[in-house]
Order: sequence, then C-alpha cells, then structure tokens
Amino acid sequence: MERYQFTRDKESGITNDPNDWCSEHAQPRYIIDLIGRIVRVSMETIQIVKSLPALNEIVRPT
Repeated sequence: MERYQFTRDKESGITNDPNDWCSEHAQPRYIIDLIGRIVRVSMETIQIVKSLPALNEIVRPT
C-alpha cells in the first residue's frame, strides 16, 4: 500500500501519483482490483497452509 501513495520529492518537486498510470492506461480501477487480487491470494494461501499435514517433531537424542 505504501508504494501506491501520492508522493512529491521535496527538492525537485517531481510527483509520483499511481493514479496517473491508471488514467493513462484507461484502467481507473487498477489499484482497487490489485488489492482484491492480493487479498484473494492471501486467503487462498491461508486455506492451503491450514490443509497441510502437521510437521513431525524432531526428536533429538539426549
């Protein structure tokens, strides 16, 4: 999320606005859709991890 914030360089005055890219490429929902995809992958990863079998504990000789 931090990478998709509007920023302005103090010295040069150059701005970085991710919404500009969305406008230039006629994809106004790009950032919202990207967040949705990230959430979906995260949720599916959680389901996969929960379905994995438990790891056997390693018994170390004393």
